[in-house]
Amino acid sequence: MNRSVDLEVDFHVHSEASYDGHEPVELILEHAADIGLDAVVVTDHDVIHASLDAAVLAEEYGLVGIPGVEISTAEGHLLAIGVEEMPESGQSMGETVAAVDDLGGASIVPHPFQRTRHGVRKRRLSGVDPDAIETFNAWLFTGYRNRRARRYATRYGYPAVGGSDAHSLLTVGRAYTELTVEKPFNGIDSDDIVAAIQRGNTGVRGQRASIQRASGHYAKAAGRKTAWGMKTALKKSGSGARHVAAAAAMPFR
Repeated sequence: MNRSVDLEVDFHVHSEASYDGHEPVELILEHAADIGLDAVVVTDHDVIHASLDAAVLAEEYGLVGIPGVEISTAEGHLLAIGVEEMPESGQSMGETVAAVDDLGGASIVPHPFQRTRHGVRKRRLSGVDPDAIETFNAWLFTGYRNRRARRYATRYGYPAVGGSDAHSLLTVGRAYTELTVEKPFNGIDSDDIVAAIQRGNTGVRGQRASIQRASGHYAKAAGRKTAWGMKTALKKSGSGARHVAAAAAMPFR
């Protein structure tokens, strides 16, 4: 008999492979595991190779491996979760949702109605049937767009998900999704996560951290990145002394 498991997943994270990201996937995975997430999906802009690497490496960090990508459609951005190929960018939102479905993934509309960040307009969602709506995006400066996204998801019966939209370690896990999967943790894979989204077995968690809490999180993330830089430099050189000093002096981005 299967036992249900509750998972905490950040579906929206960018790595250094994305034009606006900074972190290597190994560091993202290490940090995600350290703060208690069960999975993190690297969703770089219109490139998927780093996410595929992260999905393979995830098990080493005690995480569920889930590939994904953030696609630029003609009407705005779309998250494709659980896909191992990238749908063609530049197609209509409807065509891209259909392509994600054909690839066995789940489509999530991120930061909807936020036009300055390529969020799809409400009228452009008419006739489009994604699997879920991102109702909490931790990068939005006010709660208005998140509330509007939540109302839209509720009105039209879409599952709600949360994502940090992190571009650096500081914000990984700032928002995430709670999922229920009906099987033991060590048997869960990407397909189970996709199915849970599509069934609507989701809950959203997220908040804007206080200055004190954000400062603490920043310090921990900065320390972790410095340690990572030192470890990487040592691997690249024999003694590594000169490279280690340079890595330690590198400012946290």
